[in-house]
Amino acid sequence: MEFNQLIAKRRSIRKFEPQAVPQEVVDRLVEATLTAPSSRNSRSTHLMIIDNAETIARMSEMRDYGSSFMKDAPAVIVVMGDRTKTDLWKESCSISTTMLLLALVDAGLKGCWVHVDGRPQLRQEPGGKQAIELVRELLPIPEECDVLCCVACGYSDFEPAPLPEWEPEQSISFF
Repeated sequence: MEFNQLIAKRRSIRKFEPQAVPQEVVDRLVEATLTAPSSRNSRSTHLMIIDNAETIARMSEMRDYGSSFMKDAPAVIVVMGDRTKTDLWKESCSISTTMLLLALVDAGLKGCWVHVDGRPQLRQEPGGKQAIELVRELLPIPEECDVLCCVACGYSDFEPAPLPEWEPEQSISFF
């Protein structure tokens, strides 16, 4: 697939078919994701692949907004960064997640990023229990790592409406 086609097809999709993602496809996704650049080549990004439906359903409760759709995903990839390797782990994880989202499209999959870092479980209680706390209860997250996001992924026949035309004059200035 041409790069311009790939980026045009990349959309946040929250509806999945129950079909499992084959291990060889997951391996390709991981390989592509970990080619992303990182701060000072620290390679601080770590991934954890979850394919257990019960665990995914519990993870979907990490926030009372924006994560419930995860329960129907056959796989979730947790993107985390080792904060002992660089203070820019969030930026490195963000680049890796972008690579992952593009790799999903290339593999014929759909996906959506669910933000974890700094997000409360309850929107009305921003200072209360955080999403990361539930994720740490459910998963063996290394102590030196923090989770930036979870990417729900799988096969889907859902096709969203085309994006509106982009108007560069609203986002670009020349000097």
